[in-house]
Amino acid sequence: MNLRVHLAEHGADAERLDQVTGYLRQDLLQLDVRAVTALRAGPPPEGSRALDVATVGGLLVTLGQSTTALQTIVTAIRSWLQRGTPVQRAVRVEIDGDVLELADASSEDQDRLVALFVGRHT
Repeated sequence: MNLRVHLAEHGADAERLDQVTGYLRQDLLQLDVRAVTALRAGPPPEGSRALDVATVGGLLVTLGQSTTALQTIVTAIRSWLQRGTPVQRAVRVEIDGDVLELADASSEDQDRLVALFVGRHT
């Protein structure tokens, strides 16, 4: 299963967003995942010489075999999100078109949203 993660940080330029994406990537690589790579923006236009371009703030997480891998990854993302305080950060997690957005919601609301999201994919 692949998980697409999109990060945003209020006021961050592309360089800063790339930096914080790298921090989250390092955290996720410590978990039961097969891979955490830059999310690609898509193939270059036909006839161009451009290489495939990474989406700034995007990660593609290939989950491991653990039945709790998704819950563990979302928990790690929430922890990373909270470490950004007082900087406003947001994370958008997507599996097969199903989206979970975490930002300014209360901890209780995030708990409910995460439980629903994880429940649909496990």
